[in-house]
Amino acid sequence: MLEAFMLAGASGTRRSRGEPCADILKTVTFPVVGIIGGGQLARMTHEAGIPLGVRFKLLSDTPQDSAAQVVGDVVIGDYRDLETLRAFARGCDVITFDHEHVPTAHLLALEADGVAVRPGPAALVHAQDKGVMRARLDEIGVPCPRHRIVADPADVVRFAEEGMQGGVVGAGSGVVGAGSGVVGAGSGFPVVLKTVRGGYDGKGVWIVGSAEEAGDAFRAGVPVLAEEKVDFVRELAANVVRSPHGQAVAYPVVESIQVNGVCDTVIAPAPGLDGESAALAQRLALTIAKELGVVGHLAVELFETRNDDGTTGLLVNELAMRPHNSGHWTQDGAITSQFANHLRAVLDLPLGDPRPRAKWTVMANVLGGDYPNMYGAFLHCMARDPQLKIHMYGKDVKPGRKVGHVNTYGDDLSEVRARARHAADYLRGTIDE
Repeated sequence: MLEAFMLAGASGTRRSRGEPCADILKTVTFPVVGIIGGGQLARMTHEAGIPLGVRFKLLSDTPQDSAAQVVGDVVIGDYRDLETLRAFARGCDVITFDHEHVPTAHLLALEADGVAVRPGPAALVHAQDKGVMRARLDEIGVPCPRHRIVADPADVVRFAEEGMQGGVVGAGSGVVGAGSGVVGAGSGFPVVLKTVRGGYDGKGVWIVGSAEEAGDAFRAGVPVLAEEKVDFVRELAANVVRSPHGQAVAYPVVESIQVNGVCDTVIAPAPGLDGESAALAQRLALTIAKELGVVGHLAVELFETRNDDGTTGLLVNELAMRPHNSGHWTQDGAITSQFANHLRAVLDLPLGDPRPRAKWTVMANVLGGDYPNMYGAFLHCMARDPQLKIHMYGKDVKPGRKVGHVNTYGDDLSEVRARARHAADYLRGTIDE
């Protein structure tokens, strides 16, 4: 940019102060970020890129998808079709994702074509395939629940019996300093079964207490991962962002509260989490990002456990390599949001400050209910709480569907949490005052 300015100004042509310099304008270009998937994560990533002048191209399933309503350049197509992906990639400077469902072989083909894919397929496969993820985390010594791939319901019984015998199959017993000391000490049934690909928000997950109950997990014909059911204290999430040149930032560790397998509330930072455990969670996430070669945002979902001596243990539950529900609080509660930092990372720009703006920030998801007129509820919510931040996704309201979220912040956690809960419930229609 400086070189272009010097060259343009070297001609000796005098211009008035307000007159545009055509030579300079021709040299100023902003990158085009291609996003595969048209959901709310793409919508909010687009929003974060607007102040930077970044341009976007979107591959969406339908014109009605959340991001397709706001992005100017939208291609409607099937992300499972390689030629559609290749055509979409033309004109993009970098490709990133709203979801992790693009076939790994297709992403490898795009990379072979010279397309910048971030995160790349070698990293993303760990968020796509839970079996691959567990095997790799074991290799690098990350603490995980006891686990292994199971072949059929009878094999699930054998896995449960291994737990009763104190087996340590796939324990990943904590080389990274998790200090859990209890991994692999499961006690048989119940067992958690997960399809290795395609599950999210509780889909593709079963908690079973017998061979008979395990049958459903095998009917899709997809490999099944068995895990011990962890007796955890609560769920945490460590969100980090890493750039191609290795710069990385870590957000405060948050508590994630699930209802019926869906994230309901996120509290930042996690209340009552001691500094040593918080630092350990961040270190785990940064280690995983580095070892797996992640570029962009990585969410590491964790179980907090209690050891026999009263100390805290951490086990890694899931990975997501994209902006994540547990990081939505950063839109209003952090100096640089997860969406802005994800963009900076995939463009290999310097990363922004992840520190919180307030002592406490609470995010509450707005799920669809029997009250479709959410816009009509804005009047009450905004008048009642002028500091409330509402983020809607442009989705049709359906029972149980994530259609938006609210963020609140302040110095008193009880008050901040109550404000978030009231707004989310009022928007959903479960309360009317």
